[in-house]
Amino acid sequence: MTDVRPAVPADAPELVRLRNLMFEAMPSMAALAGPGPWQATAEQILRERLAVPAEDLTMPVFVVDAPGRPGRLAACAVGTLEQRLPGPGSPDGRFGSVFNICTDPDHRLRGYARACTEALLAWFDERRAGRIDLHASSGGEALYRSLGFGEYSTALSRRRSY
Repeated sequence: MTDVRPAVPADAPELVRLRNLMFEAMPSMAALAGPGPWQATAEQILRERLAVPAEDLTMPVFVVDAPGRPGRLAACAVGTLEQRLPGPGSPDGRFGSVFNICTDPDHRLRGYARACTEALLAWFDERRAGRIDLHASSGGEALYRSLGFGEYSTALSRRRSY
């Protein structure tokens, strides 16, 4: 059995390292991956968001430690919980987003990403998130489908780069 745990603020540098590995593996982002000011900002946000009391947490992060490598992470799953106004399709108005699932290349094919993602989905279920969205890479699509994800149409999106 894989030992999954909630991330703590001290995990922030490793979470940023894994996030960069995820970008390196994405054809549309690979050229942008690597050192940059986004990493310090991401680390700061993670430290702050992971330091809140459990009942106030809106950025859940689950990790697997790298076996035999203290302080190193093998995998992670990161999400956010958003409170929207309730509606007929979501009586509690809670929506989840999954945006960072990554396994270090040295630790792939051991079920770590699945274990982290299952822990994240259980966390969302405990909070009654009516819908959970993610954008799947081709490498992760089979995993997410096996966990119950499918297509959901969003009519329009607006994107800006600052």
